[in-house]
Amino acid sequence: MPREIHSFANDTVKRIRGLRDKKERKAEGKFLAEGLRILAEARMSGILPMVIAYSPAGGVHPLAAEIIAEAEAGGADVIETSPDILAKMSGKDNPQAILGVYQQSTTELAAIDRGFAPLWLVAQALRDPGNIGTMLRTGDAVGAGGLILVDDCADPFSVEAVRASMGAIFTQQVATARWADFVAWLRAGPGQLVGTSLNTNTDYRDAIYQQPCFLLIGNESQGLPADYEAACDMLVKIPMAGRADSLNAAVAAAVMAYQVKASWRI
Repeated sequence: MPREIHSFANDTVKRIRGLRDKKERKAEGKFLAEGLRILAEARMSGILPMVIAYSPAGGVHPLAAEIIAEAEAGGADVIETSPDILAKMSGKDNPQAILGVYQQSTTELAAIDRGFAPLWLVAQALRDPGNIGTMLRTGDAVGAGGLILVDDCADPFSVEAVRASMGAIFTQQVATARWADFVAWLRAGPGQLVGTSLNTNTDYRDAIYQQPCFLLIGNESQGLPADYEAACDMLVKIPMAGRADSLNAAVAAAVMAYQVKASWRI
């Protein structure tokens, strides 16, 4: 049976609330996901929460009831509590009616099978967790193998990134690496590294993309460093018809990903 929590001072409430902090997520190896849609995506991927908390209204939906029952059968800590305490856990004034705590899952570069998918997304020094989550969502949409985060990127397991991923955090492989390690790994096998840049005349629609293609998106404000661009097999540009000189990083990733996939259609 679910246990009830009525106190803001409860230790479980404090631990779940702590997962909004990167240091706590790293120490615990866990992360927080909010909302029935994201929990349902996790379930479809065969992943159930370690802890699931919900308000009485949150447990009424038939799908929520199924997830709660399966999580409880799998040994999860199942908690029924008030909307106010859910707000304390999530750090939001208007929280979702159900949330879950999951084990973080990251993939070492050496464990990636580059033949698993023809397209992989690579992000370099992205600072906005919303962009990370949106790139994960794009990767899922185009059937990419996953997202490789190079250098110091935002945390893909932050609440903001998980929310923006719309459940793709559970479907996409996520790896982290320093640039030198990534390049060494990439050059040890097949793979075309394609960078987006303003420093080229190659239109992204005219380029020839090989498989597997590793699509590299640079930092939101500075783009790719010059030596990173030099290491790419090809640089491509998305033309701008207006005054803006570039697209948002996650938008650029989506435009590029769909163009790469479209170029392979027979």
